[in-house]
Amino acid sequence: MSRESSPTPGSGREEDRSAVRHSLSLHLEGLRTWKVDRIFGEPVVIPRSPASAEEPSRRSLEARTTTAEPPRPSAVPPAPPIGPGENPPIDPAELLAAVAREAEACRRCRLGGERNRCVPGVGDPRAPLLFVGEAPGREEDRRGEPFVGAAGQLLDRIVGALGFRREEVFIANTLKCRPPNNRDPLPDEWGACSPFLERQVAALSPRMIVALGRAAARLLTGRDEPLGRLRGGKHAYHGIPVIVTYHPAYLLRESSAKRDCWQDLQPVVQEFGRPPLPQE
Repeated sequence: MSRESSPTPGSGREEDRSAVRHSLSLHLEGLRTWKVDRIFGEPVVIPRSPASAEEPSRRSLEARTTTAEPPRPSAVPPAPPIGPGENPPIDPAELLAAVAREAEACRRCRLGGERNRCVPGVGDPRAPLLFVGEAPGREEDRRGEPFVGAAGQLLDRIVGALGFRREEVFIANTLKCRPPNNRDPLPDEWGACSPFLERQVAALSPRMIVALGRAAARLLTGRDEPLGRLRGGKHAYHGIPVIVTYHPAYLLRESSAKRDCWQDLQPVVQEFGRPPLPQE
């Protein structure tokens, strides 16, 4: 073979490379003709560089198509997050216990230094019915429990006539400490103690409240009127119906008022519809 007819060194490789570039150019032009960029919803940059730059572009394209895929819904939806200023639900018993501890340590008025025992209240933390009296008496001050004397025994019979046991309701007073000589509460004493009752009502969230006596009726209705005018009326404390009737201690002195008391409590009978418990 002559020297002129022999191929130039490397010319075959150049021809092969030119053929590959030409083939790639035709392939890419075909992709643009079919508008590949619309398949993925956004323009796709197709490189015009040699084959050595093709692999990074392919990985970039795969990454974009992967992130564009919508997330699959989970089988079980997650619980809604707690919003700002919100707290998880707390057991009413814990709330009532916290109120009792604060009342025990309270010295906001003179009664905190004169009492023997604090009397925050007793009963079912989830009671649907709340009884509120005036203030602890001598026996309550000694034992730390509301309505434990003769008036308490009469209240137990009233509760049973409504179809409840004492441990199924909640019993509290407007004041948590005994005033000297069982006098009426003073305005500053009410102002210091009423937040405790308000928090107890919020923790219990009862369906109905029974105000026993004039002091409890005045506080729960917000009306400074004689008990006779408040009895039988429609009242509410923070949206909860309030029934006004006589204090059991008054019923012990005036037995003729027991019939009127039972008449006052008829809305409670209608609300719960429970048969009376047998009296011991």
